[in-house]
Amino acid sequence: MEPIPLDYSNSGKGLWLVKVPKYLSNEWEKADRGSEVGRLRMTVSKAPGKTKQEVIFELSDKLVKDSQVPREHGFALSEIDRQSLMVFSEGTDATGNASVSVVGKIMKRAECRPLVDANYLKLKRTQIKNATEPKRQVQALDKVVQNYKPTDKPAGRRELEQKKKEEGRRERQDKDVVQNKLFGAFEKHQYYNISDLVRITKQPVNYLKEILKDICHYNVKAPHRHMWELKPEFRHYKQSADTG
Repeated sequence: MEPIPLDYSNSGKGLWLVKVPKYLSNEWEKADRGSEVGRLRMTVSKAPGKTKQEVIFELSDKLVKDSQVPREHGFALSEIDRQSLMVFSEGTDATGNASVSVVGKIMKRAECRPLVDANYLKLKRTQIKNATEPKRQVQALDKVVQNYKPTDKPAGRRELEQKKKEEGRRERQDKDVVQNKLFGAFEKHQYYNISDLVRITKQPVNYLKEILKDICHYNVKAPHRHMWELKPEFRHYKQSADTG
C-alpha cells in the first residue's frame, strides 16, 4: 500500500471539542444542509488578576419553534492539559487520490448545557413522564384476535410420533402370512428397502425386521446398500429375472 500524503497546513488552527445533548444534535441533523442552526454569543469579563469568558449558544428560531427544545445553552469550558489532540479529515485530492489533512488542533473542551427556561422545564417534564410510563400497557380490543398456542414439540418430532402411533395400531399378522407376502414381493423385484416392505406388508417395522432376518439378507455395501434381498435358499426366480 502506497503512503498517503498528509496536509498539515492547518495544524496551527485552534478548535474546540464540544459535547452537546443528544436532543440538540438530533435537531441539528434535521436542519437543512447549509442552513443556520444557531449563533454563539461570547463575552469576556475582566476582574483584578482574572479574566472570565462566557459563551452562550442560541438555537435558531426555526428549530426552537419546530422542536420546542431550550433556546439557550451555556458552555462549560476547560483547558486541554498534557494532551495533544488533533482533528483529521479524509478525502481525495485534485487527481482523485486519497488524501488526509489536518483540520486543526483542539485548544479547549466545552460541555453544552441548557439554561433553565420554559422550554427546558417542559422538556424535563416530558422526559420524566416517558421514563415512568410502563413499557407494556393493557389495551382493550374490539374484535377477536387470532392467537397461537406455543408448542413444546417441533413439527418433525410430532410427525415421527404420529408415525409410531400408526405403526403401533397395525395388527400383527401370523408369521407365515407375512412371509408369503414377502415372497410374493421378491418375485417381482430382488431388492427392497424397509419402508417399501412396511408399505407392502402393513406390519410394524420391528416385527417385520424379525421376520426378514430369518429369510433375507441385509446389504451393507454398494451397490445395494441398506436393501434387503432373499437368502439364496429362498430364491425361486431365475438369474435373468428383474433385479430391481
